Amino acid sequence: MKNEIRFGIVLVSALIVSVITASAAPKTPADMTQALEAIRKKHDLPALAVVVVKDGRICDRAAVGVRKSGDPTPATTNDVFHIGSCTKSMTATLTAILIEEGKLRWETTIADVFPELKGKMDRQYETVTVAQLLTHLGGVPGTAPAAAWERALEQKGTPARQRREFIEAVLSQPPEAAPGTEMIYSNQGYAIVGAMLEKITDTPWETLVTARVFAPLHMASAGFGPPGTPNAVDAPWGHSRTSFGTIPLREDNPPAIAPAGRVHSSLDDLARFTMFHMQPNSGCALLKSESLAKLHAPPAGSNYACGWIVVKRHWDGGKALMHNGSNTMWYIVMWLAPEKNFSVVVATNIAGAGAQQGCDEVASAMIQKWLEK
Repeated sequence: MKNEIRFGIVLVSALIVSVITASAAPKTPADMTQALEAIRKKHDLPALAVVVVKDGRICDRAAVGVRKSGDPTPATTNDVFHIGSCTKSMTATLTAILIEEGKLRWETTIADVFPELKGKMDRQYETVTVAQLLTHLGGVPGTAPAAAWERALEQKGTPARQRREFIEAVLSQPPEAAPGTEMIYSNQGYAIVGAMLEKITDTPWETLVTARVFAPLHMASAGFGPPGTPNAVDAPWGHSRTSFGTIPLREDNPPAIAPAGRVHSSLDDLARFTMFHMQPNSGCALLKSESLAKLHAPPAGSNYACGWIVVKRHWDGGKALMHNGSNTMWYIVMWLAPEKNFSVVVATNIAGAGAQQGCDEVASAMIQKWLEK
């Protein structure tokens, strides 16, 4: 049975495989801004931003709209957006770095790292590997146990402490499916990976990913939680559509699942992250090519690799990598064509079908402009 992601899965962080369709390609910066603004208005999005990478450099960028509905402050190309589940590829990258250093292996199991949980965790989880967790084949449920989630929302203790309590509660319950048999998209699985890395290194995941991924890639804007300063309009606010209209919000997932979806970043810094994943042309030797290949290779019968969905598109020159994310208040999508040394990142500060469609239309226009000339 194939375990391919073909449709939207709305949990705490959305995962929707975009279908790129043809649209008119803007030819000049002014055309691009006009095209972006037309798409933003069409889908009633507060802001809409894009950055494009070709041949190892940023070649296109634009932003339109406002940071906060009801406030005139315009969005800019330097703005920071919440990236939701695009965080997963960063956790997977961090894991690969530590594997290269010999701190664990792809085959390291949950019981290897947490022997003290034997007898407390469901026995089926004891042999689940890091690789299975990163590819959503560990049987970990798509929805967290209610009591564990309620406790996580209280956000008591350090993020690492919150994560440890959370994953212990998840592991104490039976898997949703027998490990290795079914692809179940799970934020909880990535929280377990984060906790494993914390245990092995005695370092919080937030500190690890900042020092080992963000800093070497010069992702200075990357951080955690809602972007910007509380009660200020110095970054795009998230938004939610309600019966009362579009409401600006600055909320997020609890730190317990941060390794699955709690990072924020500028689009330029995400562009640097995509450049790294399109080695050898990135100029960064953070990982060996073999490790990058592992991150980009889904297990047999699945199209989900380690934090990346792998698909075939007529424009990709071989294969395309993509992921998207939303904490239900922002939405972002990344498309990479490594063989073409091309990537496009599109973001908006609202979620839902309109956000997905609008971002897809922008990505389509950029693909047409840079790959289908």
